[in-house]
Amino acid sequence: MLLQPHRYRLTLFALAACWSLGVFHWKPAQAELGVTPPEQFSVPAGFEVQLVYDVPNKEQGSWVSLTVDPKGRLLASDQNGSLYRIDVSGDKADVQPLKVKIGSAQGLLFAFDSLYVNVNGGKQANGVYRLRDTNGDDQFDQTELILPLDGGGEHGPHALILSADGKRILTCGGNMTKLPKEVAHSRVPQVWAEDHLLGRMPDARGHAADRMAPGGWIGSFFPDGSDFELIASGFRNEYDIALNDQGELFSYDADMEWDVGTPWYRPTRVTHVISAAEFGWRNGTGKWPAYLPDSFDAAVNIGAGSPTGICFGYGTKFPSKYRSALFIADWSYGNIHAVHLTPDGSTYTGTYETFATAAPLPVTDMVVRPQDGALYFAVGGRGTQSGLYRVIYTGDMVDETIDEMADAKTQKAVKLRKRLESFHTGPANNKAIGPAIRHLASPDRAIRFAARTALEHQPVDQWRDKIETIENDQARALAVVALARTGTADDKAIAMQALKRCDWDSLSPQGRIDLLRAYALVAIRLGEFNDDESAAIAEQISGQFPTGDDNVDRELAQMLVYLKVPGATQQIVHEMLAAPSQENQIFYALTLRGASQGWDEPTYRDYFGWFNDVQSARGGMSFGGFIKNIKDAALENVPAEIKTKLADVLAAPKVKETETEQREFVQKWTVDDLLGTVSDSNRKPNFENGKSVFATAQCYKCHRMGIQGGILGPDLTGAGGRFSHKDLLTAMIDPNQAISDQYGSTQFLTEDGKIVVGRVVNMSGNKLRVMTNMLDPSSLAEVNTEEIETTQPSKTSLMPSGLLDTFTAEDIADLVAYLRAGGNQASPIYQSTVAGK
Repeated sequence: MLLQPHRYRLTLFALAACWSLGVFHWKPAQAELGVTPPEQFSVPAGFEVQLVYDVPNKEQGSWVSLTVDPKGRLLASDQNGSLYRIDVSGDKADVQPLKVKIGSAQGLLFAFDSLYVNVNGGKQANGVYRLRDTNGDDQFDQTELILPLDGGGEHGPHALILSADGKRILTCGGNMTKLPKEVAHSRVPQVWAEDHLLGRMPDARGHAADRMAPGGWIGSFFPDGSDFELIASGFRNEYDIALNDQGELFSYDADMEWDVGTPWYRPTRVTHVISAAEFGWRNGTGKWPAYLPDSFDAAVNIGAGSPTGICFGYGTKFPSKYRSALFIADWSYGNIHAVHLTPDGSTYTGTYETFATAAPLPVTDMVVRPQDGALYFAVGGRGTQSGLYRVIYTGDMVDETIDEMADAKTQKAVKLRKRLESFHTGPANNKAIGPAIRHLASPDRAIRFAARTALEHQPVDQWRDKIETIENDQARALAVVALARTGTADDKAIAMQALKRCDWDSLSPQGRIDLLRAYALVAIRLGEFNDDESAAIAEQISGQFPTGDDNVDRELAQMLVYLKVPGATQQIVHEMLAAPSQENQIFYALTLRGASQGWDEPTYRDYFGWFNDVQSARGGMSFGGFIKNIKDAALENVPAEIKTKLADVLAAPKVKETETEQREFVQKWTVDDLLGTVSDSNRKPNFENGKSVFATAQCYKCHRMGIQGGILGPDLTGAGGRFSHKDLLTAMIDPNQAISDQYGSTQFLTEDGKIVVGRVVNMSGNKLRVMTNMLDPSSLAEVNTEEIETTQPSKTSLMPSGLLDTFTAEDIADLVAYLRAGGNQASPIYQSTVAGK
């Protein structure tokens, strides 16, 4: 039992005996019987969490899926067992098992007078079943497998929801779930591949090493299971999906926590699932960067976690802010976040807040029950203690106004995107070609994506010759992306001629990325470059590396290595050593692992010496293995005589103290000591020094600045726009003064007097795994829930104190300026001669 105080254990033993003898019925809402009590939740003012039912795990298992039937009753599924119907209309929950030989569902939906069950495990074959009551006795007497699915486990078949038009059912599968055998239609052009210019390396621990594109997917089908249509692909493990009131589809995709600290790590993220969206999941180092034109970006990056159920707040009796929010569940860290989505052209961006949190709180699924306007959620999974809660609102109702002008602009953009998306279905349509080509130059990324996809659905013979008529360089590059993905080797000459016309200097950073991706796809799919082609590309991008834009530079570095451009290897090694974040350093090390030209002994020494330096870096479970594998791959290309000369560098290094430990102590700083220097309006800050201090103080290990850094602490890119000089100083010098619920920790006191402080990041049965050091996220403490005496929110931040005590006041002032500028050298903070203006 989770968080069960010792004094209750004998009582619980007696209760269990009485239950088994049938002496009395189970009584819900007894917090001390196992689940986290409602008073331990943190929720916004005016909200209240109520425990509806404490699930007897031995009898009813661990619930992972919920839905609501037309009578307002909830239906739940045990992860490894039966289905249950819960009447919550009375004072106490009435829970009854369904009289069906089916269960282990990770997706439930009541629709078309049927209960749809997406089985993932158990004795039945996996897939979608349709249950019907044919005689009106309120029991399901007919069970039919209507959509077999090949896949299982926690990345298997998942959610079921009704389509926006009410005519179809949408479902999703994680990356261990194959597409159905019969795909009647596909909005996603069925030309997916791995598409890595320099290849990829599988996960260092072997996870999903044999899983290739298209990865996780979302599809739809008719009520009888027929006419399956693929809607989107490239997910890792989206457990649930939801539609907003505009009919737009969203999911909450999982990260690969073993990748933390690497450049291919992608945080959990809310995705706007437009037609034919490709989100770029590939195994190992191969995850596509979100900036690639053939990948689609997240709407909101959340951070580390384990996504489970999601739902919009429609139908709740909540303030308008929350009625329109997308609620998402994070199983591992015990959070329910409220995501506030904002239209951004034809797609969305947004922010999020932690709506409800407790420790532990393994939230599995959520539903809104329209009959009472409450948000219901279940906790459980992996055999953990299960329970059913509801959230109600008792405060003053506050509604917000809508910007009608912004709404009108949004609708115009959405209408255009959907017009282009209409060409993603049905037979080829020659009328698609003109609009598709015309909108490849749209400033709206979703419209560009829809236009390119519409083009890919048309026969290449009908549009390849039109590429030469495109005047916009970025549009021409995107047309070549489409040609490379759908054409043949015979199209290579047309593609190369079109790309050669592009003017590097006039392209935006995204345009440059699109150009480089187009070249890469030509090489991967249409044929390797010959010497003349390589020379022409090298001339086009000559002298451009580095540009100062991290995304562009990453793509440039790969192309330079692929083309074997003279001098590129030394340049990339230099950038690798100079990069402030371990993410960029690792990316360049990976890029160089197969470089065959441009090496000399000093360059080899610098490159392999870096592997000795990076040993003090920390990351997820696969981090060390990835570093070793990159080094081993690079060594395969080193001549034997050079290896001999590098013996001292290649030898296993001695463990060194970290840079922070080697630095000399300057002063135990206080806010008052520094405030004058930091806020001096006559002082001009030094960007490079601020950037250096940010790295040296190990901020990158936990925090992001732009695209670089960790995800275990808050993203600091926008911190300068929200906090004053004093606020920023206080957060760094006294991190315990204010601790966000989202990044707070829990203090566990065990029977033997041991105190464990940290964040619960995983659990199984009665075992909690707790991260106690943000600088070493793979080192976890284990806590047995049956041995916990008390639990309470910790008053100590996981952020170490004293990080600034080895820096001077000038260093810290430059650091604060760097934070205020969001890491942007072009910020007015650096352009003005007066720092405070």
